[in-house]
Amino acid sequence: MLKSDKISSLVIDTLRKRARGQNIAVVFLYCDYQAQKDQSAVNLIRSLVRQAASRAPSIPGEIKSAFDESKKEDGDNLQLPDMVKLFVNVFGSFEAVFLCVDAVDEVLPLHRLDFLRALQQIVQETPNVRLFLTGRPYIRAEVDKHLTKGASAIDIVADQGDISRYLSRKMDDEDADLMPEDLKNQIMKILLGKTSEM
Repeated sequence: MLKSDKISSLVIDTLRKRARGQNIAVVFLYCDYQAQKDQSAVNLIRSLVRQAASRAPSIPGEIKSAFDESKKEDGDNLQLPDMVKLFVNVFGSFEAVFLCVDAVDEVLPLHRLDFLRALQQIVQETPNVRLFLTGRPYIRAEVDKHLTKGASAIDIVADQGDISRYLSRKMDDEDADLMPEDLKNQIMKILLGKTSEM
């Protein structure tokens, strides 16, 4: 059974291998509910711009001067429109750009709207960008509202048979003699019930 972050890692690793030696950039974010306060739209796009700069053959002068200017003013004063503009300018020089965002649902709703709008602007203004997002089903409508043109969606659903086999194997591996069979069955029933609710 693959979790969302494992799928994203697999996609990112595959893209990075295929991009080696080519004028292709792969940039990514792993959103995390434990870091929500740091995951503002501007910080997320800033992270992508920094990745862009590190993947470019040389740091574009526009990025260097924008960040230098921002540091002179005691911190990162670049706003979201500035970050989006920098992103578009840097990635326009690549043949293709794969932008991957894992667990976009982990971004706080007050930041998520701005982040999705920024991604929409990036995709519209940079035709060489391909966007890969993962998230829980409840934000699907929100994502569709901002990123619908030409988008494909794949729903990943836990297979009860796979989960059952995995749990059974794990319980058999863990001191099988110490756990009575009826307790194993009860654990399986409860856990499988929980996964069907997701």
